[in-house]
Amino acid sequence: MSTDFQALVLNQQDGKTTSNVQGLSLQDLPEGDVLVQVEYSSINYKDAMAVTGTGKIIRQFPMVPGIDSAGTVIESSNPRFKVGDAVVLTGWGVGERHWGGLAQRQRVKADWLVPLPQGMSPLTAMTMGTAGLTAMLCVMALQDAGVASGPVLVSGATGGVGSVAVAVLARLGYSVSALSQRPDASRAYLTQLGATEVIGGPEWSEKPSPLATQRWAGAVDVVGGTTLARILSETHYGGAVAACGLAGGVGLETTVMPFILRGVRLLGVDSVMCPTERRLLAWQRLGTECPNVEGLGLQRVVGLSEVLAISQEMMAGRAHGRVVVDVNR
Repeated sequence: MSTDFQALVLNQQDGKTTSNVQGLSLQDLPEGDVLVQVEYSSINYKDAMAVTGTGKIIRQFPMVPGIDSAGTVIESSNPRFKVGDAVVLTGWGVGERHWGGLAQRQRVKADWLVPLPQGMSPLTAMTMGTAGLTAMLCVMALQDAGVASGPVLVSGATGGVGSVAVAVLARLGYSVSALSQRPDASRAYLTQLGATEVIGGPEWSEKPSPLATQRWAGAVDVVGGTTLARILSETHYGGAVAACGLAGGVGLETTVMPFILRGVRLLGVDSVMCPTERRLLAWQRLGTECPNVEGLGLQRVVGLSEVLAISQEMMAGRAHGRVVVDVNR
């Protein structure tokens, strides 16, 4: 079999997930109306789960993981995209149900693609990736809810979504409090991103009171569980919390009191199946309103052969920021 490109391929053997970088041909790729030459992908938490076999992210093997990718169109049968167009892809089940972006070539549906914002490089796009898109959608949700000023909390602040959220909110002029499991170790990093304070402690794992002292005009929460319950109990009257993650658990043990006594709003944010119109707006805003991410120490770039090790590091809670994958390295 001729080899046209390299890809990270997941298989399952004796119930365990294996990952290998191997050569594939274009005939191996699934159906789609656009063929993309991928330049960069990234490693999100969900990618790390897939690569390490944690949970049931992948149900059909073999699978090329990678829920994000950015590159250039090299073939297209769809009039919306032509050869040479720079594009970015996040979500839509790619890397989970459909072959993903941790490969040098990717064949996809045109409806999944978004034109790369003018002036944004593929490297910057993948420094943002699903994390950046989700962070911007959370910021937009807070702004739509009227959170225009005041202290804003970002939980899970050293992760991909949290890091970008801190940077974007700070750039927009918000006073940002960053919540971290290891505040002392992450203070320099988060302050560089724009956080005005870095907080954390054992109280964030304790069951909160139904209504606590009002501290936050708004919040971006990627943790869920007890952390989200505490944030809700501490949100100002009329404030809002954009929830987009479950790193701390899927449960939410709270009361109706923040909602009916303070008018707090809990806003669910999804980036996977986000409608194209809002997705386009979020990417355009990332292109114009996000700071120079390359200069913030937000990213590190690795090759395909390093994905497994980085995924294991991420699952162990030892990673921070965004990990970008140069698929040609």
